[in-house]
Amino acid sequence: MTTCSIRSVLSSVLLLPVATVLTLSACSTSPQLSAQQDGLQQAWTVLGEQGQAVARVVTTDTVCPVLTQDGKAQMMTARADSATIPQRKTASSANDSKPSAFPVLTCEATLSPTTSSASVGGRALPLPQAIAKKIVVIGDTGCRLKLADNYFQSCSDSEKWAFRSMVEAAAKTKPDLVIHVGDYHYRENACPEGNKDCAGSPWGYGWDTWKADFFDPAQALLKVAPWVMVRGNHETCTRAGQGWWRFLDPRPLQSGRDCNAERDDASGDYSPPYAVPLGRVGQEAAQLIVFDSSKVPNKALGKNDVPYQVYMEQFKTVNQLSDAADFNIFINHHPILGLGAGRNKEGGLTIWPGNAALQGVMHEVNSTRLFPSKVQATLAGHVHLFEALTFNTDHPVQFVSGNGGSSLDSPLPAVLPAGTTPYAAAEIAHFSNSNDVGFMVMEREPQSWKMQAWNKNGKLMTECRTQGKKTQCQSFQ
Repeated sequence: MTTCSIRSVLSSVLLLPVATVLTLSACSTSPQLSAQQDGLQQAWTVLGEQGQAVARVVTTDTVCPVLTQDGKAQMMTARADSATIPQRKTASSANDSKPSAFPVLTCEATLSPTTSSASVGGRALPLPQAIAKKIVVIGDTGCRLKLADNYFQSCSDSEKWAFRSMVEAAAKTKPDLVIHVGDYHYRENACPEGNKDCAGSPWGYGWDTWKADFFDPAQALLKVAPWVMVRGNHETCTRAGQGWWRFLDPRPLQSGRDCNAERDDASGDYSPPYAVPLGRVGQEAAQLIVFDSSKVPNKALGKNDVPYQVYMEQFKTVNQLSDAADFNIFINHHPILGLGAGRNKEGGLTIWPGNAALQGVMHEVNSTRLFPSKVQATLAGHVHLFEALTFNTDHPVQFVSGNGGSSLDSPLPAVLPAGTTPYAAAEIAHFSNSNDVGFMVMEREPQSWKMQAWNKNGKLMTECRTQGKKTQCQSFQ
């Protein structure tokens, strides 16, 4: 029996005042004595506004575990309790949807900027570096099970769904930071009876699917570095938004923004942009600007549309945020200056420009450059390819890192048809793309940035160097 347990018993025997009993009993859950953390499922670090590091855990225990920072213990606080959320309207029909079961407790605690070591349940947590010199970028990683498309990926085949092997290759680069550009969760519908490729896979939007589709295969990268989480269209409220808010978004969870009730989706589907500083090298301060484009449509918005007005205010905030750094990297899910690919009814390749809805709003804020002058690079996913685009016009370099393991798109031709552009005012100087599963590495050099795209087998596909507003790229495909 622990000292605190003995004291609690003595308190009851001696009939001490209630306040005294409560005080003594409380020590049974004090950080020093709460070592029981058998249910710990996952522990990681996410970066939020102004780079605030937050320790997150998912546990099947009924109380939050102890976080140790520089030898000092504290109880983590509950972010989301264990619950089963009643079935709500989703992107699928009611017959192909189900309630979201979360038989786990999500806990969190802010990490001090001066912390040199932190751990939960004996697991060391990765901590942010003062200067992020090496950044891994991945996106569109889950295993697609979607009845509407009659597409059921082979989730148990490491070649046909290569997210885990890609993660393990990326982890070997030992990054200071990991960026996921959105779409973590793809197992929306049940695997059809008799389909051996996905038989037994969890589906729907509960913890079992999040565990299989993201947390288990991402483990090697979750252990090695803090993450910046970008929200994709698969994390909207009619899809995996409940898990997004429970597990990934860096901000405090608020009732009404949790995607649990359809009536609150106007709030739950949007969140304001924020900046993550990357430190200063020489005279140059760099930062990420993270933008939630999860709910954006593919077609242009009318100026009276509510989303138009929401995004208008948010892009004004982006302009303000960009003033805090010399080199800004804008991150969202939908490519603004990238290209999409698809097959038409005749089987021919169709090329799509960048997202028209965002372009229309951004033009109103920043004219034809779309971005504020201090944004030199932009990252996205959504298109299931790797892409690099530079421009003869004054537009930032666009990288698309959507080749993280989900069903891949048809590659675009190495030489684009004449006049192809993601945006009418942008003139392409360099274009390269690949539908090999892989990841990007961004490395900060004394006076420039080096961006490399690698496939999961360690083959270099594209290398670019950015200095100021100028980027030069070379393709090795």
